[in-house]
Amino acid sequence: MVIWLIGLSGTGKTTLAREVIKGVSKETRNTILIDGDMIREIFSDDLGYSMEDRLLNAQRICQLGKFLDDQGMNVVCAILSIFPETREWNRKNIENYYEVFIDTHIEVLIQRDSKGIYGKYKRGEITEVAGMDIKFPIPNNADLVIENSKSKEELLSYAKPIIEKLLQSK
Repeated sequence: MVIWLIGLSGTGKTTLAREVIKGVSKETRNTILIDGDMIREIFSDDLGYSMEDRLLNAQRICQLGKFLDDQGMNVVCAILSIFPETREWNRKNIENYYEVFIDTHIEVLIQRDSKGIYGKYKRGEITEVAGMDIKFPIPNNADLVIENSKSKEELLSYAKPIIEKLLQSK
């Protein structure tokens, strides 16, 4: 199964993904975490942040997720996922695909600014930030929508139903 955790930077995708991996590992060992930033590192940061490079990175992650799923691995992806066409590709090509959208108001993300991205954008140091000058298309058919503007504990409470979904798929 491929669990596709999506949302803007700072929504808690990786935090929730790690909690899901931790919970699943108690039951099965065949689960892997794929994080968008990790994929960039694995491929030696060969891509920039242009829309073309972002699309190529997203396509790599889709293909890798499908490849691992076809091998019997469970995959938990934490990815920005700004391209609706990649999410559509996943639905058509990955047999057990479960999309989770972590929805957090941009004002909350700017206040948290866990990676410093929004501050850099506001100071004019960087451009091409999803949710700011890059439109983030809200998924209209996510399997689960999590509103994350409260505590980390509340976000992590969603790990259990995701874990159950994952364990039921195999």
